Amino acid sequence: MSIKINKLEIENVKRVKAVKIEPTQNGLTVVGGKNNQGKTSILDSIAWALGGDKYRPSDATREGSILPPNLHIVLSNGLVVERKGKNSDLKVLDPSGNKAGQQLLNEFVEQLALDLPKFMEYSSKEKANTLLKIIGVGDKLFELERQESEIYNRRRTIGQIADQKEKFAKEMTYFPEAPKEPVSASDLIKQQQEILARNGENQRKRQNLHQLEQDYNHINIQLQELLNKQRAIEKDLEIARKSALDLQDESTEELERNITDIEGINRKVRANLDKDKAEEDAQDYKRQYDELTASINDIRQAKIDLLKGAKLPLEGLNVEDGDLTYKGFKWDNMSGSDQLKVSTAIVRALNPDCGFVLLDKLEQMDLDTLKEFGQWLEQEGLQAIATRVSTGDECSIIIEDGYVAGAEIIEEEKPTWKAGEF
Repeated sequence: MSIKINKLEIENVKRVKAVKIEPTQNGLTVVGGKNNQGKTSILDSIAWALGGDKYRPSDATREGSILPPNLHIVLSNGLVVERKGKNSDLKVLDPSGNKAGQQLLNEFVEQLALDLPKFMEYSSKEKANTLLKIIGVGDKLFELERQESEIYNRRRTIGQIADQKEKFAKEMTYFPEAPKEPVSASDLIKQQQEILARNGENQRKRQNLHQLEQDYNHINIQLQELLNKQRAIEKDLEIARKSALDLQDESTEELERNITDIEGINRKVRANLDKDKAEEDAQDYKRQYDELTASINDIRQAKIDLLKGAKLPLEGLNVEDGDLTYKGFKWDNMSGSDQLKVSTAIVRALNPDCGFVLLDKLEQMDLDTLKEFGQWLEQEGLQAIATRVSTGDECSIIIEDGYVAGAEIIEEEKPTWKAGEF
């Protein structure tokens, strides 16, 4: 069971003259009063009594007092904690009367419970790390976040390259009329030579025809003498005409143009190949980008699942991208009351044996929120001693000029109490 404060007496500390309080065991004890009456001095006194000399106020003795500070706290586990005398030495007594010291108190007194503003001044990431330490998933979440960061940076680089490749491909010129492969000059020249050879054969055949026609005309003049020869030539002429009838010369004009402009053609081919390669690279990098995006989403889901499976000290708490959040809001977007509630829950979880927390300046809560906060404390079995600039009914006690309002004071330094007597 967590340890709480049953009773406390404070005399001559800072602005406090003499105060006795029996805090509510579960819930909120509000110390009210106007400014500069001694409210915060009560919290400082408790922190000093339980937390050690590092919490000792620089001017601990009340101004004008002839007696030294006197602190007396009774805890729910039966321990009695005292600081009194000239040096305000610590004395801790257990129910059997045995003496102990600060080391025993440190086992169950959470330091941040005595100094909640210290936790509230942590950076958002420090608060998140504190929460992760409590629920025991810090190392796993850190590894997931490291993986996410590494893949995110790789994806960003891949995305930039993909965009550059795509932009570069769009700006490149494409020649649809160009062949798919670079043209070889020797192949074109060979084709040209073959055509020229065929054309030369055609020319030879034409010349043969011409010669036969000349012979035929000559024979006609000498028809009478060369009838036999005429018949033979006519047969040759008929054969030659049939052979030459379907002959058609092939043009080398396009090959000549290609040979002349072979470098231009190949330049277009290379440009097309480069554009195809650039578009292929852009698609490849886009595919890698999508794969990395899927990996990042898997890691983020793993982080969510990891935190969902953890026992959090307050419903709605979470860690997102290394920052503490509550109900989806980061620290700087939380209300002041939510910040106090979150801080209280986390600090309480740091040491469950510490059943109390000190809260200063609770006036930032309106009455409805204050009531809700008190109910939450009761539900959690947590004791909170808080100060508030107010003299309203929400205050458990009112401090006036270093005393509890309504207590009858017989002597300034040694008051006798009517109300709240132990």
